[in-house]
Amino acid sequence: MTGESARSPSCPALGPSATVISIMTKADVVESVCKEAGFSKKESAEIVEMVFDTIKDTLERAEKIKLSGFGNFIVREKKSRVGRNPQTGTEIEISARRVLTFRPSQVLKNALNTTNGAR
Repeated sequence: MTGESARSPSCPALGPSATVISIMTKADVVESVCKEAGFSKKESAEIVEMVFDTIKDTLERAEKIKLSGFGNFIVREKKSRVGRNPQTGTEIEISARRVLTFRPSQVLKNALNTTNGAR
């Protein structure tokens, strides 16, 4: 993996005890497909782009994506609600929106928590 390395004592977005070691980019995925499947870089980029476009189009239609052994991508509808500005306390309306959630499969959870992957 040739992704950007971000070594820090903690990652604020993930919590105080999380450490981000590296980031895999789309270019890294293309490179991996190129090496593993033996396709040219151009063919690999087209395949990766097609897969991402298919996933994106499916999620835009609010359909669930289930990848066996990996997990589920689910689009949820959130209703509008009243929130508060933390600085002023002023009430504001948070508009209704769709959010994407990911639920990892048990296979993926187990792979992440094996003795090789555990800290």
